Amino acid sequence: MSRKQRSKHIYDRGGYWLDWDRKKDGTLRSPFLAIQWYDSRRGRICTLSTRTDDANEAKIKLDNHYLRHSRGEDICPTCGQDKQGSRNALVLQAITDYLTLKETAAASAAIRPRLAHVVNYISTLPSPEIYCNQIDEGWIENFRIWLREEPMFSSAGAEIHRKRALSTVENSVSQLAAAITASKSPLRFKPVQTKELNNTPTRRLTVQELSDAFEYATDPRYPIKRRGLHSFLMFSVATMARPDAAHDFSTAPDRKQWNKDRDVICLNPVNRRQTKKYRAAVAAPRQIIPVLNQVDGFLIESISVRSVWDSMVEFLGWPKHGDGGMKLIRRSIAQLVRDAGTKRAWSNEWRDRMRRVPSDEIALQLGHRKIGSVTDLYAMFDPDYLENVTAAIEGVIDAIIEKVPSAFTLTGTVVVLEQDEPRDQSSVS
Repeated sequence: MSRKQRSKHIYDRGGYWLDWDRKKDGTLRSPFLAIQWYDSRRGRICTLSTRTDDANEAKIKLDNHYLRHSRGEDICPTCGQDKQGSRNALVLQAITDYLTLKETAAASAAIRPRLAHVVNYISTLPSPEIYCNQIDEGWIENFRIWLREEPMFSSAGAEIHRKRALSTVENSVSQLAAAITASKSPLRFKPVQTKELNNTPTRRLTVQELSDAFEYATDPRYPIKRRGLHSFLMFSVATMARPDAAHDFSTAPDRKQWNKDRDVICLNPVNRRQTKKYRAAVAAPRQIIPVLNQVDGFLIESISVRSVWDSMVEFLGWPKHGDGGMKLIRRSIAQLVRDAGTKRAWSNEWRDRMRRVPSDEIALQLGHRKIGSVTDLYAMFDPDYLENVTAAIEGVIDAIIEKVPSAFTLTGTVVVLEQDEPRDQSSVS
């Protein structure tokens, strides 16, 4: 095929090109883009599906395919697939290729810093030419020890005087395992499941402590500086969302996160792939509805409210690390909701007036249970969707408003951010 002919394709690199796989009559064989190349041994054009119709994602897959071929790795010339177990790539190359592959993934913001620790560790070794089959249990154990002793820094650059959690270290190990596996190289170590290492924080906020946080955030002396924190508190209490999902929420129509006709909040914006940290669709408590209807764009104007959160934590005397992270709101509301209608309720009124919330509703609200079938997808538009958990959250909000009347009222003028402004999710995790 001539250069002139190939130039008409979507993307070309090193004898490979990206195009739709068509039959002789011009109709599509597949809805996905295909990597194509000329096999001189067979005298015909071969194709390999990218399993995506997105041109940017397909280009990344073609680049990875080209890189593997250009390094002379053992790839079947007919189907284009790696021969299983045939590779032994350099670790740094495996990491580079994996990051390229995951560039558009929803979790890319978390993947990069985890693998950066591995790259930094390799830079301390006598030679950077470490092959994947050299990474065994002993090598990984040395990496764990090194990373535990490495200093930590906040997003503002200040050193944090504590050691990394074991689970944080193991996240880097698991990410390295994923990169090696993706490179088709042998994996000679086994990451420890982080659930075996996590020490679940036990600190929970009372309604009074939540009210103290709202009083701090709505202080009329700081209407601009603390507005982002106030928005974060409102949304976190109302939805029990994770901090990254709260920062990523927008009422912009093209994101389809706010259905004002049904009062449904979709924590996952349209076209963003779900990850293991599943973002649920939840019913909006009545107190947050007027707030969302006043916003045009991101509810939380700041890219991150971590610095003002840390100032609040210090002012209120809350734990600074571990138990005092921004997930504390999510955990605390979840606990108050679980206690509703039980003998553990925070007040007699809360025990007698509220109904007990079914555990499956709480799991749906937290994103621990996923909506699967088509029938379930329609459930979120039913008036009774998450009825009990929503009523319990509304009860918590009423109690907060009783103590801080301005808790669920927008302060100041809402500044609309451009919707394509990048948000650093790793800074709020």
